[in-house]
Amino acid sequence: MLSLLLVFTYPLMKRITWWPQFFLGLAFNWGALMGYSAVNFGLGLPAILLYAAGIAWTLGYDTIYAHQDKADDMLVGIKSSALFLKQATRPALFGFYLAAVMLLSAAGIAAGLAWPYWALLTVGAAQLAWQALTVDLDQPPDCLVKFKSNRLFGWLVLAGVIVGRLAATA
Repeated sequence: MLSLLLVFTYPLMKRITWWPQFFLGLAFNWGALMGYSAVNFGLGLPAILLYAAGIAWTLGYDTIYAHQDKADDMLVGIKSSALFLKQATRPALFGFYLAAVMLLSAAGIAAGLAWPYWALLTVGAAQLAWQALTVDLDQPPDCLVKFKSNRLFGWLVLAGVIVGRLAATA
């Protein structure tokens, strides 16, 4: 039920703060806490680290998405990280994605995941670096391509968790 408060507040944050992407991250990644607690009957450090990693990841990919809407957002007075960061977006993307990978690494250590997790996280980190390095923030079609490519990152992390857990318990 608490997640519904976050979902409700996200659209309002576009009028209040330059960082609505942070509130989107809080809402979208709530599932990490719920899923972990459902399986483990309580919260633990891996879940909290995963939640924080998801927020950092969301800051990155949704900032890319927000660059598609810059002109319209300025016209109607909506705020976003894209409008706040402007030309500093690329270094910020590297920072958001580095934070996500570091937090995912800490979550993997805390969860005791085996080597397949690390291999797939490395591939995922390369995919995030590719996005941040190559996105053309002034070309909405390219922003959409890079935004959609985050599905691959999510699948890589999920596969890494599953296979890393299986290998750790084998």
